Amino acid sequence: MTSTDHRGRPRVVVTGMGVKTPAGLTVDSMWETLLAGTTRAGTITLFDPTEHSVRIACEVRDFDAVPYVGPKEVRRTDRATLLAVAAAADAVTDAGAVATEGHADDGLAAPMHRRGVVAGSGVGGIRTLEDQVISYAEKGPSRTSPFLVPMMMPNAPAAMIAIHQGWTGPNLAVATACATGSNAIGEGARMVREGLADVVVCGGTEASVAPVSMSAFARMGALSKRPAEEASRPFDVDRDGFVMGEGAGFVVLETLDHAVARGAEIKGEVLGYGSTCDAFHITAPLESGAGMAACMEVALSDAGLEPSEIGHVNAHGTSTPHNEAAESAALSKVFGDHAVPVTSTKGVTGHLIGAAGAVEAIAALLSVADGQVPPTANHEQCDLPVDVVHGSPRQVASAPALSTSFAFGGHNAALILGPPPGTDGATP
Repeated sequence: MTSTDHRGRPRVVVTGMGVKTPAGLTVDSMWETLLAGTTRAGTITLFDPTEHSVRIACEVRDFDAVPYVGPKEVRRTDRATLLAVAAAADAVTDAGAVATEGHADDGLAAPMHRRGVVAGSGVGGIRTLEDQVISYAEKGPSRTSPFLVPMMMPNAPAAMIAIHQGWTGPNLAVATACATGSNAIGEGARMVREGLADVVVCGGTEASVAPVSMSAFARMGALSKRPAEEASRPFDVDRDGFVMGEGAGFVVLETLDHAVARGAEIKGEVLGYGSTCDAFHITAPLESGAGMAACMEVALSDAGLEPSEIGHVNAHGTSTPHNEAAESAALSKVFGDHAVPVTSTKGVTGHLIGAAGAVEAIAALLSVADGQVPPTANHEQCDLPVDVVHGSPRQVASAPALSTSFAFGGHNAALILGPPPGTDGATP
């Protein structure tokens, strides 16, 4: 088993995973829900949606942040940050196998200044900002919360993860809209590969099921107007928009040598990463899918793989007509029509915005390890040249997977994820 990749760079492996999603609060529960292919959309409970044209979302149910940060900090922290801190803590525990107290040795075998964080959010603490604007309008400036700035700032998740873990290495915040989670993992892998840190926890978070946010997306025509149980239907001929979701997903990355030296359980490998921009329109993708295709090709080149070596694609698949037409064109350009199994877990989770790419990367890793691709919920008939997995999980041979993310602003991100080194389908 070689410790370097095809370019002579250190191999980067995944040793921990943590999620807080509409599909489950743990990696195992989320995977079970994804394989069942049952949507988690329902009537909004986080605020009263009575006056809204769209009243459904995919919420993270039964989430309790108190065990992670304590009751006092819950009141002073935006939900997006709380989801991030919790998911990242679960990933670190998973990687170290021993929960920490007071930043004690947790089995990660790296000094605190060699441990980094890369965390992102598409819109930051928007729920807190909305609440405070309403409070200002009703009660005046004297009632503005002194905690507003740290609660709403987009780097709060990255900062708070570091504070709670005691990690003093590189700390970066990513904000590339719906590509945030994928970019965070890609940049985290780059950080590890270049020797800037020994261990990095990276991922994305979002909590934008909030009144103004929901109404804004509805007004621009991005949200589905269907009943909850059939609203999110990626790549289906009757798709009409996405379902807003919330959640967080984080992974722990380190070099293969570092993981082996400390006896870590390796969950998978980050083989390649691509990042491009359409430079075309603030919300619409290039209709040709050229920017998306270029991003996939960059990731494949980074991994040293041919398209034929990819076992399946966990697509961005938002359930929006324009995005999926462009994405299918990109997939056809790279792989050929119907040439690779494609799934979108957004049929179950809704669109997690800044958390989407990270959660979907974890789903892709689970598919690679488990040998089955989860079905695309609510998909019945496809009008695009894509081999959509639907109805039930599909058994696949162990092979690297491609996970894609495309965003407002033209941001494109792609990750190539493989099984643990030394297993079937992996580079020896």
